[in-house]
Amino acid sequence: MNKSPLFLFLITCLFSGCGAYFNQPVGVQKAVFGENTPATISLTEMPKPKEQIVVGVYKFKDQTGQYKPTELGSTFSTAVTQGATSILIKALEDSKWFVPIERENLGNLLNERNIIRSTRQEYSKGDANEAVLTPLLFAGVLLEGGIISYDTNIITGGFGARYFGAGGSTRYRQDRVTVYLRLVSTSNGKILNTVYVSKTILSQSIDASLFRYVNLNRLLEVETGFTRNEPIQLAVTEAIEKAVEGLIVDGIKDKLWEVNAPQKQIDTFIAEYDKEKSEADLAQLYNRNLTEKRARFGIEMTGGATYMQGDYKSPTFEPMARGAAKFFFTPSFDISASTNVFKLGNKGKDEFGYATLDMNLEFLILPEDTFSPYVFAGTGVGFNADFENVHSKVQFGAGVEYLVTSHFGVKLYGEYNVNFTDNLDYKISGVRDDYYWRFGLGMTYYFPKGYKYKKK
Repeated sequence: MNKSPLFLFLITCLFSGCGAYFNQPVGVQKAVFGENTPATISLTEMPKPKEQIVVGVYKFKDQTGQYKPTELGSTFSTAVTQGATSILIKALEDSKWFVPIERENLGNLLNERNIIRSTRQEYSKGDANEAVLTPLLFAGVLLEGGIISYDTNIITGGFGARYFGAGGSTRYRQDRVTVYLRLVSTSNGKILNTVYVSKTILSQSIDASLFRYVNLNRLLEVETGFTRNEPIQLAVTEAIEKAVEGLIVDGIKDKLWEVNAPQKQIDTFIAEYDKEKSEADLAQLYNRNLTEKRARFGIEMTGGATYMQGDYKSPTFEPMARGAAKFFFTPSFDISASTNVFKLGNKGKDEFGYATLDMNLEFLILPEDTFSPYVFAGTGVGFNADFENVHSKVQFGAGVEYLVTSHFGVKLYGEYNVNFTDNLDYKISGVRDDYYWRFGLGMTYYFPKGYKYKKK
């Protein structure tokens, strides 16, 4: 029996199934206190106010109107929680900046106070020293807004492989929930601030299986896997807590309230918030940091191989090296000047050493991303090791570049060279000129100066 598929299956299980095997909920679990989110910690560690603000929340509701999708359509269960008001009140309490007062079920509160009054009047027997019912607090500001969108399948994907009945696959899906929170003055109805926060929700599944006849009458079938879904309620909680944090910081910047902390600490806190917000503005929908990543000037060193197509029938891969300097006149376009040294060879024949001086126009397809494909085209001149056999040529190609840091990029490319000579292999035969391919792997260093471009 061929053991390769079985070995592949076991390796797949090692990386995908262990989590399912060793973390299965095999018993009844006791109740636990609600989980905190990363935004909870950030909210509780904020500088505290000089005086807490009394705030009222009448209703912070689901405004999406969406129902939970299924394979057959949808159910009567809503896609997001209907208890966002309770989540918001808890976030306000955790921040220690606000004193939330009951407004969602105000009718119940007023009825209970009326019961207290009527009971006291009935059984007080005219006692003049009886305590008066404490007046209700009134809010200086109101919080309005809600969950305004729940977008499903904004990113989906996966990967799988199967060989002779053994294989595995992984899939993922990303949803997004968005909340708006606004601060309203009760004295004049003015909207003091509005905050908008989004949170992605990730679902992942991994599975592996083996389906194989181990002999004529015996069939082996094995399956394993697990699925992990990020709870929607926790995503809504984190978004609301982040919105409360943004509301507080914007209020500090607009001098709506005062902070009980040294000015240096306040300035540092606001600077960190502004930095996070600017990074979020640049990240856009799919968490892509849309800034110019590459400096205007760069130098490049590359190694690789060439493959000739000439008058001989058995070409071989031969080494090549390249050094280049490039200048970006826009974030997408640059001019590259390079020197290339390489060999061309054929099986059973002598190798030929050549050098070329090339000038290319390069176009980065995704200049604001860390990983970007690019295409290029240009012209050049070539000559052999004795500075003879001089010929002109044109070249074009494509590649990809990944920025390891803001100054170093790794690139992989392929290049097709069309030469206006049939004598590269020192044999003239037929009517077609010689040509060759170059494949390179290298690194580019971008100088720190002139890193950013000015945008109009």
